[in-house]
Amino acid sequence: MSSSTALAQDESFDAWRTGFHDRLLAAGADPDTAASMLEGLTPDDRIIERDRSQPEFVRPIWSYLGIAASDLRISNGRDAHADTRAELTAISERFGVPAEILVAIWGLESSYGAIPGNNDTIRSLATLAWEGRRRNWAEAQLIAVAEMIDEGYATREQLTGSWAGAMGQMQFIPTTYLERAYDWDGDGQRNIWTNNGDALASAANLLSSEGWQRGAPIVIEVRLGDDFDLMSWEPSQSRLVSEWAMRGLLPAGEAEWSADHLMQAARLELPAGRNGPGFLTFPNFRVIKRYNNSTSYALGVAHLADRIAGGDPFVGDWPEGDVPLTRSQTREVQAALNALGHNSGTPDGIAGPNTRRALRDFQRANGHDPDGYLGTQMYEVVVGSGGE
Repeated sequence: MSSSTALAQDESFDAWRTGFHDRLLAAGADPDTAASMLEGLTPDDRIIERDRSQPEFVRPIWSYLGIAASDLRISNGRDAHADTRAELTAISERFGVPAEILVAIWGLESSYGAIPGNNDTIRSLATLAWEGRRRNWAEAQLIAVAEMIDEGYATREQLTGSWAGAMGQMQFIPTTYLERAYDWDGDGQRNIWTNNGDALASAANLLSSEGWQRGAPIVIEVRLGDDFDLMSWEPSQSRLVSEWAMRGLLPAGEAEWSADHLMQAARLELPAGRNGPGFLTFPNFRVIKRYNNSTSYALGVAHLADRIAGGDPFVGDWPEGDVPLTRSQTREVQAALNALGHNSGTPDGIAGPNTRRALRDFQRANGHDPDGYLGTQMYEVVVGSGGE
């Protein structure tokens, strides 16, 4: 335990465990449940290392999407869809979520149930709670675990999943399990670990509860016409598709606008800037982000679903010569933007919304297309502008 103590805060794991045992009982956990969860429990050094490590190099979105919708994942997804067609059809009709979307989430979360994770959920969460960075969150998940055991939803041995505490084929955290897991076959259990129907229906229930619109679009690939002006573009602003079209936005490739889409509101996303594919995203896209708050993830789900259903690859070319920055390079840009009067927040090496907003402000002020894409080309411009 000495190496763990060096990684974690000053409090020993035993001291945290003793204190949390009392908090767990105060939250209403059965004493026998608390004992089964905590007696003999030790931390896992690997969890702390993974939680604290942030890779220096950032994976480009085109690399992520290439893996998310690889030929093998598409093929396996079609097989998984065929093998569970009857259940998927019924679940889709019940919740209004397309079967292909459920299969795509299944594929990204656990390779269609083949790799749900075999980490002890309680040990993972206890390690994260002791570490302290996300203590309140991790302890809340452990209290939810106790409720799962007390209510007979799962056994202590059944609680396995990812290193970060997500469980089962659809990678639900314990609080989400309590709120959204679904007993599809009516056997009295919400088995997201080995029961495909329960797992898929749970994901459908989650999306439906977050506002999924039955039959509505998710995302459309687009391209920016030569006369499209980015000066007034804000990623969070929705406009009718017809208005986007009047501003010079075009469907990708040779496609034409669908009459069904023209009077619907959508946001324009440019995950790789003006020189990469663009995407009009509809409310259902943001529902997918409630599952995982990542544009890359939501695009991966939507694209994999489309490919499983027989759709084509993306049309636009990615700017592979203008790769995203490393985390240390991003910190340099953030510091330079701050020095130039464009507030990007505390330099942390993560190109989040504040950094992209500050970059767009810099781009507008200096005659560049304000697309907010932080790649190597813009790095040279910002850092070379005397912001240090």
